[in-house]
Amino acid sequence: MIEKTGGESVSTTAHKPQRLMQLIWRWHFYAGIIFAPFIVILSITGAVYLFKPQLEDWLYRDDYYIQEPQKQNGKLTPSMQVEAVRKVYPYGQITSYRPSDGPNRTAEVGVMDKGQSATVFVNPYSGRVVGQIKEDERLLEKIEKLHGELMMGTMGDRLVELAACWAMILVITGLYLWWPKEKTIRGALIPRLTKGGRIFWRDAHAVTGVWLSGFAILLILTGLPWSGVAGDLISKLATSTHTGYPAFAFVGGPKPESAKPTKQVADVPWAAEKVPVPESSGEATPLPLEQVMEIAKANQVASGYTVYFPEGDKGVYTVSLSADKPEDEMVLHIDQYSGKVLVRVGFSDYGWMAKVISIGIALHEGRYFGLPNQVIGLVVCLGLVAVAISGLVMWWKRRPRGKLGAPALPKDAKLTRGLTAIVIGLGLLMPLAGLSMLFVFMVDRLVVKRLPAVQQWLGA
Repeated sequence: MIEKTGGESVSTTAHKPQRLMQLIWRWHFYAGIIFAPFIVILSITGAVYLFKPQLEDWLYRDDYYIQEPQKQNGKLTPSMQVEAVRKVYPYGQITSYRPSDGPNRTAEVGVMDKGQSATVFVNPYSGRVVGQIKEDERLLEKIEKLHGELMMGTMGDRLVELAACWAMILVITGLYLWWPKEKTIRGALIPRLTKGGRIFWRDAHAVTGVWLSGFAILLILTGLPWSGVAGDLISKLATSTHTGYPAFAFVGGPKPESAKPTKQVADVPWAAEKVPVPESSGEATPLPLEQVMEIAKANQVASGYTVYFPEGDKGVYTVSLSADKPEDEMVLHIDQYSGKVLVRVGFSDYGWMAKVISIGIALHEGRYFGLPNQVIGLVVCLGLVAVAISGLVMWWKRRPRGKLGAPALPKDAKLTRGLTAIVIGLGLLMPLAGLSMLFVFMVDRLVVKRLPAVQQWLGA
């Protein structure tokens, strides 16, 4: 909710089309008032989730790590480790296995028991179960759900996507309002923090917002692939244009496929989520886990992968590696009887869109270049909180008593060609943004303007 531009109030910026300025300022105001709380929630939860690896290492250290590794005895075979878990959970279904990737690291066995999914941690040397964590009880899982859907399911997902859309509108309109009348540095690029009062809050809001604008746009765009509406369209576009997973991922030609996409049988990288799951053929004895791991090694799957067990007689083994660097990502679907690799999808196989999105997701989650990536993400998240709060403070200080204090609606509030292009562009990229912008414009133009009492309460 930037009130001034370059040290001059909006109302005195005579060289710019006054009506356009008022309209943009009004939209910026609406977006800030309605969605600032959502931006604060998303920024705080995002800042926490950035440090998921460190937080989970500390929270679950007794489950993740073995205090006294029995190196002299050597590790049990993967099948023996899984069997040890099966004895503790005789009525549970073993769903996955993640081998220990360090001398003091436990192995992880996924179990579906009494309708609940859990990860069981087993000492790879002794086979002793050292602990379990139910997936819906993980703190970072709850943070992720709050960040992605506000703990409200589909409705929350749509609200988060709408908030992200209007955050983009806030950035675009904010940059327009900020553009200084005179090219001065102080107040435009350097905040005047010693001035106090409204100048302090204006610069804390506007200048901080300008410096963070590029990062904010990057965060919004890289978060869209997870969204319900825009994300589904992006996925369909990548699939239809063959810029997502490759057709030649099906080694040796097309195979009989189930109706399931890969994301329904395994936790896989974004680019492989929609890959159809092939089916195993034959009725022989399923391969042992050790042989599946040898196949993964032969296909140069790096450590840190997880093996997902077949679902039924036609199911396949799925090997998935969601690495910090997308370049190491890999997904294999393996015939559970013959050991034939039916599907192999790695980063080098991705189409250009899948590559861009995968790198974007890694940057968004703070994984791509380690701690510096996390620190930059943290600074951006905290900066966005500061921008949102300072904008609310500015509004609270300037609002007339008993009124909302929105900028006045221009007498002739028409969509200019430029604004029309922006609406169409945002509508193509973020459908909820385009629809909601049209809705707000129509309400402002056709409803508010015809209700003097409402217009008086809204207006400054």
